[in-house]
Amino acid sequence: MTGPPPLLSVRDLCKHFPVRSKGFLRRRVGTVLAVDEVSFDVMGGETLGLVGESGCGKTTTARTILRALRPTRGSVLFGADGASVNLAAISEGQLKPLRTRMQMIFQDPFSSLNPRMTVGDLVAEPLVIHGIGRGRERKDRVAEMLGKVGLEASFMKRYPHAFSGGQRQRIGIARALILHPSLVVADEAVSALDVSVQAQVLNLLEDLQEELKLTYLFIAHDLSVVQHICDRVAVMYAGRIVEMGPTEELFADPRHPYTRALMAAIPQPDPNVRMASVLPGEVADPANLPTGCAFHPRCTHCTDLCRQRRPELMEFGTRLVACHRTDAGGTGADIADTSV
Repeated sequence: MTGPPPLLSVRDLCKHFPVRSKGFLRRRVGTVLAVDEVSFDVMGGETLGLVGESGCGKTTTARTILRALRPTRGSVLFGADGASVNLAAISEGQLKPLRTRMQMIFQDPFSSLNPRMTVGDLVAEPLVIHGIGRGRERKDRVAEMLGKVGLEASFMKRYPHAFSGGQRQRIGIARALILHPSLVVADEAVSALDVSVQAQVLNLLEDLQEELKLTYLFIAHDLSVVQHICDRVAVMYAGRIVEMGPTEELFADPRHPYTRALMAAIPQPDPNVRMASVLPGEVADPANLPTGCAFHPRCTHCTDLCRQRRPELMEFGTRLVACHRTDAGGTGADIADTSV
C-alpha cells in the first residue's frame, strides 16, 4: 500500500474485566468481555465514528486506546514525531510525554469541569501538568484558545456554573486543544446538548479540525450526527466491530443486519413515515455472550452457522463486514431487506 501510515493503528485490542464472587475470598467467577479483538486504523486528518447501542464498548475502547484503562492484550500504535509507539506496552513514565499528542473531550460538560476552578485555571491545567510556559505566556495561550472556541478572554476569571451547557463544552474543547494534540477522542461530545447547540459545536469541531490539523475518533449514538461529521464509521456490538466503511456507503447500503437496524431507528421528520419496530430480544451480555455470532438471538436471518461459529470481519470492496450471510458469497442484497 502507498501513502502515509495511519496516525492510530489498533490491532486485536481487548479489555476484559474480572467478575468476582461476594465474600472474603472474592474468587473470580467470570469475565466481562467489554472490548474483544477490536482492530481499526485512523488516518491523519480524518474523523472515524464509533457507533452502537449503550454498553457495546465504545467508551471502554476509547479509554483503553488513551491508556486511561490498561488493555488486557493487543496493540495501539500511535504515530508520534514520525515514529510509531505501542501505547499498550509502554510504562506510565514513557506515556506522559505522549499525552500532549492525544486528548479527550468528555460527554458531560459540567461534571468534567472542576467547579472550584476558574475557566482560566481549567484550560491552563494541562500546561501546568506538562510544565509548558509560565505566567503571562500561559495566560496568553489560554486567551488565544478561548477565542478559537468562541469564548471571550474575560471569561477566564469566571467559574463553570456561570455558563450554559454549550459554553461549558466549549471550555472542555479548549482544555483538550490547549496542548495542540494530533488525536482527539470525542466521547459523546454533543449528546448532552440541545439540538441547536449541537449544530454549533459540531461546526466548531469541523472548523478546528481544518485549522489545527486534528484527527478525531468520534464516539456517538446519534447516527445523524455521525453522518454529518465522520469520514468513516465503525459499528460495534457486544465489544466487537461488526461493520466498518466510508460514511456515505455505509448509510446508503448497510450490510450487517445490526447496522441496518440502527439505520431504521433514525427518526424521520415526516409524520407519514412509519418507524421500524424495535429489535427483538435484549442486548447481549458481555459477561455471558451467546455462542457463535453475538447478534444471532436478535437477528431474523440467522442460520445454524450463525449459532455455532463467530463471524470474522471480511473485506467487501471498501467495507468490512462480520456476517455469515455476506461471507457465504452473497452481495449483501440478501440482508439489505432485513425487517427489524
